[in-house]
Amino acid sequence: MGPEVLSPQNDSIILKLWQKENTVTAEKIERFTVGRDRELDLFLAEFDVLGNLAHARMLESIGLLTQEELSALQQELRHIYTQTQDGSFVIEEGIEDVHSQVELMLTRKLGDTGKKIHSGRSRNDQVLVDMKLFTRHRLFEVVEATDKLFQTLIRRSDQHKNDLLPGYTHLQIAMPSSFGLWFGAYAEGLIDDVVQLNGAFRLANRNPLGSGAGYGSSFPLNRQMTTDLLGFEGMHHNVVYAQMSRGRTEQAALSAIASLAATLSRLAMDVCLYNSQNFGFIVLPDDMTTGSSIMPHKKNPDVAELLRAKTNRMKALPMEVTMVLSNLPSGYHRDMQLLKEILMPAFDEILDCLDIANFMLEHMQVKQELLADAKYDLLFSVERVNELVINGVPFRDAYRQVGAEIGDGTYQASRNLQHSHEGSIGNLQNEQIGQRMAQEIAQFKMDQTARALAELLVP
Repeated sequence: MGPEVLSPQNDSIILKLWQKENTVTAEKIERFTVGRDRELDLFLAEFDVLGNLAHARMLESIGLLTQEELSALQQELRHIYTQTQDGSFVIEEGIEDVHSQVELMLTRKLGDTGKKIHSGRSRNDQVLVDMKLFTRHRLFEVVEATDKLFQTLIRRSDQHKNDLLPGYTHLQIAMPSSFGLWFGAYAEGLIDDVVQLNGAFRLANRNPLGSGAGYGSSFPLNRQMTTDLLGFEGMHHNVVYAQMSRGRTEQAALSAIASLAATLSRLAMDVCLYNSQNFGFIVLPDDMTTGSSIMPHKKNPDVAELLRAKTNRMKALPMEVTMVLSNLPSGYHRDMQLLKEILMPAFDEILDCLDIANFMLEHMQVKQELLADAKYDLLFSVERVNELVINGVPFRDAYRQVGAEIGDGTYQASRNLQHSHEGSIGNLQNEQIGQRMAQEIAQFKMDQTARALAELLVP
């Protein structure tokens, strides 16, 4: 006889990976405990299939699958992967999660062979490997979007390197700045955000597969093999810690997102200020602003204000994870299920904010000759002090002399700037900043990971 192939009538025996015969969960309890898993797990489907492909190869290598069974599983898993890419994959009504759905699909087609895929594995390490692969993938998407914004900032910095801008401390005019410095400052700030993204990426780039429920398996699993097949940098060696990494990975990812959000929030606030009439340094195009229902003159920077609000809200996400994990002992706890609800939507939110920030900066108009206005004369007081120092006056005496000139009305501003040191108005160092960003992005080595995953999918 051939393998037992499930019909819809007896599918129920594998609807839940943990369910024993003659046990039924109350509908209200099931609804509460499943939560948003079926909705969010759709985003994990492709990664669950990749984890299954690697696990199946490993099971065959240790004798728990025959070559024929492996070939059948691989063929069907690749078919399911195609469904995850074309949008036809669904988690059916009554199926608890993506892991159950994939195993159900395999068992429908392959009978007992499909049931063997769970050997040496727990739903705990299935969730973990899916979340690691998902987080790694989405983090690199954020890095790519961040680099796109970075390139726009560098381009605009070079474009406006000679357009001066008031610099402020304590919201009072301080010293001359430039749009070259302003755009370039946010560009370099994004590099530090990418450094944090890389830290989170490396935590996500460790293989938990084979840790089971947190205590390993009596099967002679080859965890190094699945680590290599899935393109991980390395494995979580200790099986207990593999489970404890859940939460830490999410928190690191959200902390990196929060850092990036803080950069975007500060940029948005500058745009709100600089676009206002009292500053008047930039102009947002009409099609990027909204009006007022009562004041016909209004052109409101809603795009920057909402960017500020959305990114400010994201700053709180790491604390949400902290509170979920508070006082948990080692081992797995169902509390961790809620981490998906915090982490997964955050990627879409930050990617949307990066995209809109880039669009806004590309179309923003910069005003020129701002510092020609006499109201900015005091911006150049330090230039006057330095001029005296160059002519031999001790700095402290020069400082007092210029202060006295300002006090008695004899001060005259010199707008002849001589800023040449590294990173100043006359020497932005944008080429060096660009090189540093390229070096940081290269550390992700995503090409190697992509090649490993592609090989899993080759028939």
